Amino acid sequence: MPLTPPRRALSSDNWAGVHPEVFAAMAAVNDGHVPSYGKDSYTESVVSTLRDKLGAEQVFLVFTGTGANVLGLDSVAFSHNAVICASTAHIFTSECGAAEKHIGCKLLPIATSNGKITPAGIATHLHHIGNEHHAQPSAVSISQATEYGTVYSVDEVQVIAGFAHDHGLYLHMDGARLANAAAHLGEPLVRMARGAGVDVLSFGATKNGALAAEAVVFFNDALAKAFEYRRMQGMQLSSKMRFVAAQFDALLTDDLWLKSASHANRMAARLGEELAAIPGLRLTQKVEANEVFVILPREHVARLQERCSFQVWTEEITEARLVTSFDTTDADVTAFVASVREAVGS
Repeated sequence: MPLTPPRRALSSDNWAGVHPEVFAAMAAVNDGHVPSYGKDSYTESVVSTLRDKLGAEQVFLVFTGTGANVLGLDSVAFSHNAVICASTAHIFTSECGAAEKHIGCKLLPIATSNGKITPAGIATHLHHIGNEHHAQPSAVSISQATEYGTVYSVDEVQVIAGFAHDHGLYLHMDGARLANAAAHLGEPLVRMARGAGVDVLSFGATKNGALAAEAVVFFNDALAKAFEYRRMQGMQLSSKMRFVAAQFDALLTDDLWLKSASHANRMAARLGEELAAIPGLRLTQKVEANEVFVILPREHVARLQERCSFQVWTEEITEARLVTSFDTTDADVTAFVASVREAVGS
């Protein structure tokens, strides 16, 4: 029985399929036998390219974003430590306590209205340094782009990195949507993390058209010590790693990563502009990456979700999160805006 074609959705960039060029790249390496567990020439070449693109000391390929975050944080935190992050951070809200379970560390959230944290917020968690009764902060974690689709400027990250380092803390960046942030800022990847003072980066490709491709990136060689063993112990060492490498290779070739992220950002910008023009609707965040946050009339949410799936981010005010992808089309945006206009009678 043939599968029913999936509906278009604005629920998440994880809902999107795999970019055709990424699929083709995986098919291209699906021939013959090569060494397993990353000892193949495909993986070695891609790791070298990523090191150059990111200005990294060490790069390790993994296949889930949560795995990348947990293993990255495991490099800068012990079980008696704490990681300071935004209250909206994916590691805090959406990874089922993975960091706390597998590292044993504590996560210390900072309340934020736009997903971005500041040195002043970090400072609120530094009062007990040296007190053996309290978990000791060892790192700050930021998301770029944030879970609210907002983007830190390079200067903002540099300020956070400087403050963290001045207080003996490392800076980890959850870069699941780093491509979208780089596209928004018009900055090269090397400026987005190394150039901003980041110590450890979780570099994501899955939300940007890959199937299962992430990387843990180190800009401090000492932090990568014995990481190959921790990756294996953390169940993130792929036996057929050439297929992970092939996905990165496709995205890095002719800047497909940037083209795809730029397209998703443009679709979000257009969606945000058209929704903001509808009387009675209000955007709650600046549209800077590929996410739009808008308050919708509660009585129309269920009907709109039947036409195009999306997430209600804040139930109390029916704040919806709409996420565009590399394959979102102008027709998708037009159709959703039309549905909203029809529902609210505009």
